[in-house]
Amino acid sequence: QVQLKEAGGGLVQAGGSLRLSCAASGNIFKVNTMGWYRQAPGKQRELAATITVDSDTRYGDSVKGRATISRDFEKNTVYLQMNSLKPEDTAVYYCNAEVMTWNAAPSTYWGQGTQVAVSS
Repeated sequence: QVQLKEAGGGLVQAGGSLRLSCAASGNIFKVNTMGWYRQAPGKQRELAATITVDSDTRYGDSVKGRATISRDFEKNTVYLQMNSLKPEDTAVYYCNAEVMTWNAAPSTYWGQGTQVAVSS
């Protein structure tokens, strides 16, 4: 099995910054695309950012210009640095990864989510 463990959420004031991290562990052969999605109360889950094995990145419109996604391939860890936070960034942030295990086809895994709250 594969586990995604997120860290770094919390309460921050508007205009502040935070860094989320997500480490994949378990029966891993290779981790392909990793990313972050977020879900605000009463809204659908939306893309925050993704990063491929070639380090190509993609950002959701709502965070573009304020977020930077990166990854550590040796640690199977993805990071999301968010700056100039706004109250509308308040959401549960979910880590996502496509993982090839040693004995199964590639599958998509989700973390349990980490809460980010931005106060005005």
